[in-house]
Amino acid sequence: MDATPKFSLLIVDDDSADLAVLNTILRSDYEIFTAKSGEGALKVLSEKLPDMILLDVLMPGIDGFELIKQLKEDSNTRKIPIIFITGLENDNDEAKGFALGAVDYIRKPFKAESVKARVRAHMESAAQARASERLGLIDPLTGIANRRSFDERSAMEWRRAIRDSSEISLLMIDIDKFKSYNDTYGHPQGDVLLKAVARVFEETARRPADLTARIGGEEFGILLPLTALESALNIAEDIRAGVEALRVPTADKKAVTSITVSIGAASTIPKNNDRIETFIARADKNLYTAKDGGRNRICHDG
Repeated sequence: MDATPKFSLLIVDDDSADLAVLNTILRSDYEIFTAKSGEGALKVLSEKLPDMILLDVLMPGIDGFELIKQLKEDSNTRKIPIIFITGLENDNDEAKGFALGAVDYIRKPFKAESVKARVRAHMESAAQARASERLGLIDPLTGIANRRSFDERSAMEWRRAIRDSSEISLLMIDIDKFKSYNDTYGHPQGDVLLKAVARVFEETARRPADLTARIGGEEFGILLPLTALESALNIAEDIRAGVEALRVPTADKKAVTSITVSIGAASTIPKNNDRIETFIARADKNLYTAKDGGRNRICHDG
């Protein structure tokens, strides 16, 4: 007998028929909780934290957009993957959902195999992220994923992208003139800066499937599964601008320091014979193009 507990899902939808359909599709694989309103969802979440939330966009009272904003502001629910349920076809609504932190959309009317595949893919990503934390695959200085975690997750997401013919993006990021910063303010202050910059990265690429990692020294990588180039570039610009606006005081409070970053972006839908090493090398090449071009910029090769 398999004693492994099932992952849990909270389904939030004001339509009883839709709740019933999703429950039928998913109940054999997951423990299901349901709520018929945003208010009801918050009540459920005050008592238990599911592994994933399926959230209807259009509901009376607290709608899906407002609810996800509340959940992403709460440290207890921030990392729960949220997939929107919608009958809408408006690209602006979809973009808004992704900007607020949704990991995917499931459209009505529901197709059972598509629903199962999307939920399974994001549940696997979330499970892998939690496993990385348990196994100590975390950079001790910044608290984000380390190189080993980056390599393992990248390989897993690459295989999934090949299997599902889905797009995957990567940002390679380097702190500009970091050696000069260390020489000016000292290595302890450099460590303070690294931690501050890492927070900007993690708070910007905040979907549970996204992975922010310290590759080594002042170089970082952000893996963005199920993400097209345009969306990746939007995230990259938010990061570039966020770091540029960052102000980090010295320990003695006598100076306030600042820094910039250069970013190389790459995106692809990989085929069976494609190698992830080649993909990472593309992003790296674009990073060095950004640095050679004057720093504090984003470069990509289309």
